[in-house]
Amino acid sequence: MPREQMNEQQVAAYLNLDLREVVKLASRGQIPCRKVAGKFLFFKAQVEHWVEERIHTLGRKDLAGIERGVAAHHGLETSAELVGPLIPAGGVAAPLDARTRDATIRALVDLADRAGLVYAREHLHAEILRREELCSTAIMPGVALPHPRHPLPYDIAASFVVVGLTSSGIPYGAEDGSLTRLFFLVCCKDERTHLHVLARLAQMLHPAGAIDALLGAEDADALRRVVCRQEAAVMA
Repeated sequence: MPREQMNEQQVAAYLNLDLREVVKLASRGQIPCRKVAGKFLFFKAQVEHWVEERIHTLGRKDLAGIERGVAAHHGLETSAELVGPLIPAGGVAAPLDARTRDATIRALVDLADRAGLVYAREHLHAEILRREELCSTAIMPGVALPHPRHPLPYDIAASFVVVGLTSSGIPYGAEDGSLTRLFFLVCCKDERTHLHVLARLAQMLHPAGAIDALLGAEDADALRRVVCRQEAAVMA
């Protein structure tokens, strides 16, 4: 439900935060909310976008906490593989043949399309590009997590992640001006899966050396193995 409302206690549980921290953030205007009858009221979709925009600044403990909170709220499992099973056969390209932001998004969508997961390729491409124009998803050194702003259940057959590694870095809009080589396209049929996947991916990319290991993959099979190994390490 895109307009699902939450109170302070529910947001604290959803993000696995102390209630006092949620109230402090709300009081300072640092999390989207409004005040009604002396209490803060939150829209779940706005809270999720707020987390998404800050996910690269969070530590691994905070990321794990968010994943647990989101999973508990939606009745999802945190001890099972998530990212690996969402990558279809043929869903990894190394190298990915792209030299611009638009070409990268199109190449990633094409990967998913060839796997039979896309119903409306042009619309999906446009929505992902529109999300990038709002704020780049190149939020980690060398890595971007492109995705549409909202789930597009009628554009895709099932939730998926496809992965691409370009031979050299491309300008993808990173805040520090650095180039990007590794791309995880995340397309989910619902918000709960979307935030769960982002939290899991951020944990996988957080440990020292994790990104370098992915960037060093020699081909698609090696890249898939590194992704699966890093997810297993998160779950250990």
